[in-house]
Amino acid sequence: MAKNEQWSTRLMLDQSGKVAIVTGAGSGLGFEIARALAEKKAKVVMAVRDPAKGSVALEKIRKENSRADVEVMELDLAGLASIRRFTEEFKKRYSRLDLLINNAGVMACPYGKTVDGFELQFGTNHLGHFALTVLLIDILKKVPGSRVVTVSSGAHSFGMLDFDDLNWEKRRYNRWQAYGDSKLANLYFTKELQRRLDVEGTSMLSVAAHPGWAATELQRHQGWLALVNRFFAQSPEMGALPMLYAATAPDVHGGEYFGPDGRGEVRGYPVRVRSSKRSRDMTVAGELWEISEKMTGIKW
Repeated sequence: MAKNEQWSTRLMLDQSGKVAIVTGAGSGLGFEIARALAEKKAKVVMAVRDPAKGSVALEKIRKENSRADVEVMELDLAGLASIRRFTEEFKKRYSRLDLLINNAGVMACPYGKTVDGFELQFGTNHLGHFALTVLLIDILKKVPGSRVVTVSSGAHSFGMLDFDDLNWEKRRYNRWQAYGDSKLANLYFTKELQRRLDVEGTSMLSVAAHPGWAATELQRHQGWLALVNRFFAQSPEMGALPMLYAATAPDVHGGEYFGPDGRGEVRGYPVRVRSSKRSRDMTVAGELWEISEKMTGIKW
């Protein structure tokens, strides 16, 4: 990308022949990512918790683009059994996977647990995508230059994982702290995955991105945000750009992080950004990986 050039989907390369999975593609950022990849001729699997909602989103894409090669598959990231079913079914249908966009998530929701007993935000946002990625790693590695893009957030900056209480059973629950923790975990995961890929010498890339402040359904648990969104939030289409850049731009390197170029990374066009000092601690990243393997029972 030329210096000072604002990147948008207009500059996105043709994705013909590529197969992509986008989690949470039924609405918001995931929908915009799926729509843009389909427009550039990728085969897109829209991995959604609610197939009915996913079908509505799929029809919306097809209405705009009759050539769109899109499919809905059910995936609940808050359940390891659902993740296993999804990955097994995907491998039956497809022989390759070029792009895995780990986008789905929950934000600052009331305290709850996944079906496997994990705190809901950590369990969905981190452990669900950890399990999904590791179970798909063999088919990803078959494609030279395949990519995993994990969606984090500026909220990672106040994350601080408590390895003695990841499920918030000993502390008073703080929904925003738990969200920040899960987004910090996304960055640790991104970096440790890339480290492991580098050790193996594979060309596969693990990168992260964040949307800035985009108006999406993620904010459904925060009534006050609807009002603030009118003045500060950018559109889901703009919010999706850093993830699309991370997934498709030719000058992306493993372990990098992308976000909007505006003040405070709240809005704007995609650029490389720097995550917090804490998120770059590879010792903690390695520790989180080992704990994630034990919690999910899914190993590298």
